[in-house]
Amino acid sequence: MTTVLIADDQHLQRLGFRMLLESQDDLTVVGEATNGMEAVRLTARLRPDVVLMDIRMPGQDGIEATRQIVATGDRTRVLILTTFDLDEYAYAGLRAGASGFLVKDALPEELLSGIRAVATGDAVVAPSLTRRLLDAYVKHLPVDGSQGGAPVMDERIAALTEREREILTVIGQGWTNPEIAARLHLAESTVKSHVGRILAKTGARDRVQAVILAYDARLVEPT
Repeated sequence: MTTVLIADDQHLQRLGFRMLLESQDDLTVVGEATNGMEAVRLTARLRPDVVLMDIRMPGQDGIEATRQIVATGDRTRVLILTTFDLDEYAYAGLRAGASGFLVKDALPEELLSGIRAVATGDAVVAPSLTRRLLDAYVKHLPVDGSQGGAPVMDERIAALTEREREILTVIGQGWTNPEIAARLHLAESTVKSHVGRILAKTGARDRVQAVILAYDARLVEPT
């Protein structure tokens, strides 16, 4: 059973999410929060598998709440839901440690599959945002001039083998595990093992954080 905490300041929105989630045999709602501070407090007490996090809430917003929840190092994952399909929210939410980002007009099955994916350690980003995020993200990175403008090797990248660095690069380019297996002539189980080791060595919580690392380290450039 996957446990979910709903954080949204709109009562009808919370009610709708609760009705949808509790219609599923494998999902249950363990609590509701009306603002970021309450979401942080309830997460610490209830330890849900997934927090459905709104961004714009009174007082503490969903971005700061996400940052505080992730900083505890607990198992709870955050899936951000918002009516605002704007890059700035996606950047902020994912950098804060969210494992996914969906807009509220997503289809019910997209939301349900997103919750299940995030709960198992995968990552979810709304299809309408994926390419835009990958292409635009690098524009927000600072230029490192400490070595004549050349980027400094991130110590997390230095810990990877040549094959792991190659796979991290194509993860950053948006390749799925089956695509990596087919294009690099590997078994999909081998790819999954490599991905697991990459996450463990770099401290990335999930695939989204691995993509951010690939851009931070300049392994990937926008198309």
